[in-house]
Amino acid sequence: MTTVGHLPEETSSFVGRRAELARLHTALTTHRMTTLIGPGGVGKTRLALRAARAAAGRYADGAWWADLSPLPDHGLLLPTVSDAVGLADHSLRMPVEALCEWFEDKHLLLVLDSAEHLRDPCSHLLAEILTTSPGLTVLVTSRQPLGTRGEHVLAVPPLPVDGAPDALQLFADRLRAADPRAGLDAPGDEAAAAGICRRLEGIPLAIELAVAGMGRHSVTQLAARIGSRFDAPGGALGPWGASGAFDPAGAPDGDGPGTPAPSAPSSDPSAPAAGASRFDLLADATAWPRRHRTLRTAIGWSHELCTPLERLLWARLTPLRADFDAAVAREVCAGGPLTGDEVDRALQGLVAQSVVQRDGDRYRMLDTLREYGRMWLTELGEARAAADRHAAAFLGLARRAHEGWTGPDQVSWYHKVSDAHLDLCAALEHLLVHDVAGAQEMAGRVGFFWACCGHLTEARDYARRALDAGPVDGPRRTRLQWVLGVAALLQGDFATAEKYGALCTTVALYDRDEEGMLGATYLCGLTRLMTGEPAAALEAATRVLRMADSVPADSAHRLRCRLITVFALTALGRLAESEAAAGALRRACERAGEYWTRSYADYQLALIALLQDRPAASAAHARSMLAGKHRLRDSFGVALGLDILAAAVAAQGAGAHAARIYGTGHAYWRMVGHPQRGTPELGPVRETCERRARAAVGDEAYRRAFERGRSDNVEVGLAAALRTDLPL
Repeated sequence: MTTVGHLPEETSSFVGRRAELARLHTALTTHRMTTLIGPGGVGKTRLALRAARAAAGRYADGAWWADLSPLPDHGLLLPTVSDAVGLADHSLRMPVEALCEWFEDKHLLLVLDSAEHLRDPCSHLLAEILTTSPGLTVLVTSRQPLGTRGEHVLAVPPLPVDGAPDALQLFADRLRAADPRAGLDAPGDEAAAAGICRRLEGIPLAIELAVAGMGRHSVTQLAARIGSRFDAPGGALGPWGASGAFDPAGAPDGDGPGTPAPSAPSSDPSAPAAGASRFDLLADATAWPRRHRTLRTAIGWSHELCTPLERLLWARLTPLRADFDAAVAREVCAGGPLTGDEVDRALQGLVAQSVVQRDGDRYRMLDTLREYGRMWLTELGEARAAADRHAAAFLGLARRAHEGWTGPDQVSWYHKVSDAHLDLCAALEHLLVHDVAGAQEMAGRVGFFWACCGHLTEARDYARRALDAGPVDGPRRTRLQWVLGVAALLQGDFATAEKYGALCTTVALYDRDEEGMLGATYLCGLTRLMTGEPAAALEAATRVLRMADSVPADSAHRLRCRLITVFALTALGRLAESEAAAGALRRACERAGEYWTRSYADYQLALIALLQDRPAASAAHARSMLAGKHRLRDSFGVALGLDILAAAVAAQGAGAHAARIYGTGHAYWRMVGHPQRGTPELGPVRETCERRARAAVGDEAYRRAFERGRSDNVEVGLAAALRTDLPL
């Protein structure tokens, strides 16, 4: 990655919009906040993406994209925006305070996509960050304005259907994308396609759904079918009718094996309320009523073209918040007539109908289509059952990830948990209401993953709520208290970490839980190390490792407890013993395919070599640590690794290169919301090596190199740090 920022890839052709892009270019140049408004499916997201990509080069810190469509409410708004811009705050500050500080010296473009259901929370957030961040420009897509002071609003119209050929071009492009041999070459095809585009009023999503529904029909046959569908009184809007109220007479007949008939709306409180649905904006008679009606018609028609099992899958996929693969679809949606094999077939059918989009082995559904499916799910009376299946599937993911932590698939599990964050949170919310024991298990199993990838606030919040939700004893209680303690420790809250370490120790001793004892000792030992008591940490770790002799050698808690002994021996100056222990620990991790603990063993080996005046060996170990932490997306670990690498490079006389690495390290420390951190013995070493680097190149050259590293894209800076050829 050589550019700063992150924008989604465009997976299909972009058509027209020259006038809109020109207006948007002017708006982004002259206004700090611009909101693109328009009905669902009109193309706001594609327009924003194309404009952001064109504008990104004008911002020193790039353009960043936050998709808000999966969020059910404002609860995860701040974490989602923080994730989108690369902030993984490890401090005790309020999240909004951390985000404001992160933006305050940045010159960047932030895009918030699909904000209509979070208008007030987004408006309040943007009012704060725009006030404190003079270099920030914001682009929002929403079906309605946010109402933020200073907001500049641009309405996005449909594609023109007369004069400019944009709508017709989109029709032809999507026709060829589905079948490269297809075209508008037969007599009457172009006129029929133009008629379809006029019927659909140039709404891009409606046109794409119509093309996807062609099947084996010709363009002229498609035009006739759409004409009859739109001309049918009342039926054009599918089972909800013109008013948005459910009409069984307008529903598909359900012919087919096992297709449930529509039932009365569910009384289950977990089901999404129709009145709160974003899709209800499509029935709003005060804004774009004809175009809303046209899109509803197109979606309803597309729904009726699906087979009964495809319709059922469409509905059952709606609890999923993020992209998903086929295995997740089977686990969340299979049941009754939808066997695993039927899910696979129906999923491919929905892709063919453009209801679901495919990118490699990942799938996603546009929020407008998801809302339609969610209303259908509620009318079928399946909302609670679908939420139960979704929660069970992600509890299963948490269990498998926890069991696979020290195995050869650790990195893969780490990424799966990170990528499934929104679905895991949704599952936890459901379980806290309907299955407290399941919530307690899940919060304990994913908490350490979340702590490692920067979701400390969520780790603490869900662990606390799970403890408060109902009685819990034994290992589950110990695990929840341990998560609370580890998250507090990483946030620098040593008093709370010490409190939960003592509670974990007491409960684990009472339960004779050896795994729990090892975990408690890791927490207590790390707290002792961070507060300058390495002898106490070493004594406790040595004693408990001896006591817990029945716990397997490759147990995650045993490996982490061994890590405490390594850190403590280094802090006590017993470097030969520490080096031997770190080497043995690293080899044990390597045999198990474990990266997280292995990376910290590399960190200790780098520090030991530096203390022994072996800077080349120190740099090699530091780079090994960085490679592991980068694979795990562990920004805190990368920051630590860059500090020790910079010190080793400085000790080799490459002052400017060391300064640049220190600058990149500073950028990573900002990403985790901390000044430089680490165990106390690192501080003096770091200061000595920094003075040496300054002396080698002079203050001005050091400052320039440091600023280059600090302002670089962090991926570029990290790649430069990992170079083994040292520019002197």
